[in-house]
Amino acid sequence: MLIDDNPGSLEYFEEALRQDGVEVFSTTDPEEGLDLVREKHPHVVVTDLMMPKLSGMEIIEQIVEFDPAIDVVLITAHYSTDSAVEAITKGACDYLTKPVPMKVLRERVGRLLEAARQRLNANRLQSELSESASFEGMIGASPRMWDVYARVQRIAPHYRVALVTGATGSGKELVARALHRLSPVANGQYVVVNCSAIVETLFESELFGHVKGSFTGATHDKVGLFELAHNGTLFLDEIGDMPVNTQAKLLRALQNQEILRVGSLVPRQVNVHVVAATHRDLRQEVAAARFREDLFYRLSMVEIHVPALREREGDLVLLEQHFVRKFAGQFNKPVRGLTRRAQLMLSRHPWPGNVRELENVIGHGVMMTLSDTVDIQDLPAYLRDPRDPAQTPAPQASAVPSAAEGLEEQERRLIADALERTGGNQVHAARLLRISRDVLRYRMKKHGLA
Repeated sequence: MLIDDNPGSLEYFEEALRQDGVEVFSTTDPEEGLDLVREKHPHVVVTDLMMPKLSGMEIIEQIVEFDPAIDVVLITAHYSTDSAVEAITKGACDYLTKPVPMKVLRERVGRLLEAARQRLNANRLQSELSESASFEGMIGASPRMWDVYARVQRIAPHYRVALVTGATGSGKELVARALHRLSPVANGQYVVVNCSAIVETLFESELFGHVKGSFTGATHDKVGLFELAHNGTLFLDEIGDMPVNTQAKLLRALQNQEILRVGSLVPRQVNVHVVAATHRDLRQEVAAARFREDLFYRLSMVEIHVPALREREGDLVLLEQHFVRKFAGQFNKPVRGLTRRAQLMLSRHPWPGNVRELENVIGHGVMMTLSDTVDIQDLPAYLRDPRDPAQTPAPQASAVPSAAEGLEEQERRLIADALERTGGNQVHAARLLRISRDVLRYRMKKHGLA
């Protein structure tokens, strides 16, 4: 992208830089140039310093605000050390003095274009790696995750009972589903029980069922979840929260593959594969007499530990790309990725909520951005100001809004607010929103905003 109010300079730049495989846009109007930058998303921008309407310094600031990955070269006939330092400080990657020899211009911009090609190739390879690093719905290429994949493949054909451990949000249920899909009962039911969500007095009835009249309110026979999972898999999520009294009956069901409905004297045979999961340290729970030792040993004969996100070196970028694609499709938005500074911010976060927290952060960013990239200001507030503990979510990060109506209303509110703040000036509102004027006009018409 070439921006210079002197048509002769533009013609010279175009002649110097036009080559096969490179598309060149040019304008003498700096405001139009910024609109084209937002619309075309060039890899390199060459701009003059002294221009009417907007100076080269202002253009640098707005381009860095829009996408810091764009390389900006500032060219001026009025060289000064102070302006050169200011330009580099604000984000310019090069500073040239007019008249620029054609060879020098080609060489300097050529290096930036080659770096852009290398980044594109790296992104393509990263995307291919992301596709190849997928296993039964899990994304990751770190050694810790390859170990998880290998254990799942070895265990799935043979297990009857398995224990999956790991921090909240690390992906334990994905491991459980993988075990089911690769097991001999893959065609059977996959039944999920959240042990922390069932009232203690109803636990036995929920798991094993009851017969009519066995207690007040038992107006009919009820099939328990164990029977429902017959010839399939029962997933006991957060088994560390299961009442101790129920644990004894669960142990019998696991050992004998039979259950006894509440109020019944007739045992029923079942064929159920059981996967239990917990974020607790069951060894400590056993020591504190909150979990039965015999049940723990029964469950832990086959154990798979899912690593926390901070332990999965290199997987953060793969997961970011995966979730961007997921939510871009879900929200029907042309979002292609994160800016470098947004990636840097995410790389510094400790991720106490693990993959689930990352999923919600990316979903929030894709929903809030009005451009084709997610930047810092699109991320949740607690990431932008980590010093404020009140804004830090619990490990169970809130669900990403999925309703189209909510997304449309958010977009309408952002555009209306930008127009109000700029007194209805579409040019300034478009800059504030980091989109082109044409995109702003289209969205104003879509939302009925005059």
